Amino acid sequence: MITINAGQSTSFPRIADAIEAAKAYAPMPVTIHIAPGRYHEKLTVSQPHVTLMGDDASNTILTYDDYAREIMPDGIKRGTFRTYTLFLDAPDITLCNLTVENAAGAGKEVGQAIALYAEGEGIRVENCRLIGSQDTLFTGPLPEKEKEPGGFRGPKEFAPRINGRQYYKNTYICGGVDFIFGSATAYFENCTLESLPEGGGYVTAGSSPKGQTYGYIFNHCRFIGSEPNTCYLSRPWREYAKVVILNSEIGDHIKPEGWHDWGKIDAHDTVYFAEYKNYGPGAAGARPSWTHTLTDTEAENYTYASVFN
Repeated sequence: MITINAGQSTSFPRIADAIEAAKAYAPMPVTIHIAPGRYHEKLTVSQPHVTLMGDDASNTILTYDDYAREIMPDGIKRGTFRTYTLFLDAPDITLCNLTVENAAGAGKEVGQAIALYAEGEGIRVENCRLIGSQDTLFTGPLPEKEKEPGGFRGPKEFAPRINGRQYYKNTYICGGVDFIFGSATAYFENCTLESLPEGGGYVTAGSSPKGQTYGYIFNHCRFIGSEPNTCYLSRPWREYAKVVILNSEIGDHIKPEGWHDWGKIDAHDTVYFAEYKNYGPGAAGARPSWTHTLTDTEAENYTYASVFN
């Protein structure tokens, strides 16, 4: 049972039905309460001020299983950006106490498979679980240009590239390759990032546009994994990628060098990868000369208050 609470309670059998019915209340804030269960639905929220709320992420699961290598009826592969389970495409959307899962399988078999595609200013994800393999969380927008024709095929292929700020708190995110990627400013606080045992990988692949102040910030997070010395913290999807990790525990699955340049030597002068007071076996390695260690003063620029004014 799904219930909309907007001055009155109305129940629906499917989440999609509740999302559609919520449009009648716009532009008021609307909370859609999702009862425990496993919901096999492909969903889009394009209405501002909507909250999707479960009781507990462990028993309230939104799941689907589209994947990039799937051949569509027109003979073309689905591609990365049509694989999402849940697509948030508006400002001020909140997810609480939910699991969002792409259950397509391992990336080496199915390719990219997005669980959550999030694009909009003020998106908040708290006490949630984002489950996938390759490309689990996409923080839109897309970069300006694709590397190959049709590479951005999907709901925002021709939309203006408008970057927003997103906030992830007390949230578990897992995957193998580039399982957090995109262009938004995204602040992760008290989150757990688990690298799955798929033969190595990268936690993040940022594509911050030139001139954007912030990219990905991880503060008081845990980076965990089961296979020692197999993963990197990040690699640059685009040459101005920005990732800063502060006050976080980094496990021994992270290679001593920590960061990877993806073979983009010219990006050494434009990428900004930085750390501050991290700890754990994966924080002790010799980092590349083109990465940074923040001073106390510089670290003050990466508090929640600084990023969100």
